[in-house]
Amino acid sequence: MRLQKVAVLTCMFFGLISCQVAAQSKKFIEVSYDQGPIVGNQKDWAEELINKIAYSGVDARFGWRSSRNTYINYVNRCPSYGVGFTSALNYFAEIGRPMGLYGFGEFPFGKNKFDRKLNFSYYTQIGLGFNMNPYNAETNPINGFVGTAVNAHIHFGLKASYQFSNSFGAFTSVGTKHYSNGSINKPNAGINFIPIAIGLRMYLDKEEFNPGPKPEFPSLEKRGFWNIAAYTGVKSYDLGQKAYFRGGLGANYLWELSYKYRGGIGVDWFYGAGAKERYPDENITFLDYNSFAVVGSWEWKLTEHLYMPIAIGVYVSRAHYNQEITSFYERIGVRYRMNNNVFTGVQIKAHKAKADFFEFTVGYTIPGKVRKIVNP
Repeated sequence: MRLQKVAVLTCMFFGLISCQVAAQSKKFIEVSYDQGPIVGNQKDWAEELINKIAYSGVDARFGWRSSRNTYINYVNRCPSYGVGFTSALNYFAEIGRPMGLYGFGEFPFGKNKFDRKLNFSYYTQIGLGFNMNPYNAETNPINGFVGTAVNAHIHFGLKASYQFSNSFGAFTSVGTKHYSNGSINKPNAGINFIPIAIGLRMYLDKEEFNPGPKPEFPSLEKRGFWNIAAYTGVKSYDLGQKAYFRGGLGANYLWELSYKYRGGIGVDWFYGAGAKERYPDENITFLDYNSFAVVGSWEWKLTEHLYMPIAIGVYVSRAHYNQEITSFYERIGVRYRMNNNVFTGVQIKAHKAKADFFEFTVGYTIPGKVRKIVNP
């Protein structure tokens, strides 16, 4: 399993979004400059490395804000999607010059009032980071942040923007930018920046953005859904050692909470291969490499097919040799559900924001019986 699959799936998902965007969309280009501190992990080597490097960077993005007059677009306040490129300005021998290609989503706060000049939003970026100098025992032993030259790029934060005209605007943002290989190769503490950005937005369409009046909403069918999912991935456990298969199965029961959200509870099983190979002299039992958990799950519907799964799980039985370092874990990612209820996606499973492994997921949704119909 290669890290590049994260970027391939991300591009596929955002490509599917773009195919659903009608001709009526507000297209734009953004350029920005950001600068901010690097966050360590309270290790001596991390503090030493942070004292040697600094972060400032530039971003360029192409995006579109759909004006499709649909209920799902309306409840998400007509979000913007697009693709972008980011690069650090300075090169350091210890980390290189981190760059990234990503897809992004930007989601406004507040009511659907489209003639406001000042707007606030939150955003997320998922993609591929590259051009990094990874850990090397001989030539770069201080870099415990990343063990690969290619990593996942994850960036999320808050944004304030002001529109001067139908063709020009400015913005500022603050967020967290993270590079990690998902423990595919050790070390993998991850590089974490806290960038504060200023930038300009240039609209390619001169017309005023106007999706029209509130659309007609369909009746909301209150029902449950069973999600059955299989997770696959790989994980490296020690420096200089190969990566082993990680995977599992999940079963969740979710309730249709609203037009935008589903929530519920379920169970996860995780398996870690290679325990007997890594510890040949140990008496390895089934529960040493198999773990079980209860998980609270949430789905945020971005379009009729695309959604973000968010979850927090608590281990009932934690596998000692899987390096599950806390009693709970987090999961976030992106999935696409097809018309036949088959879904696929990629998530990151983490312990206190430290990556456990990337989950490449395929599954099936079983709709339950409609219990109640709520008319809009």
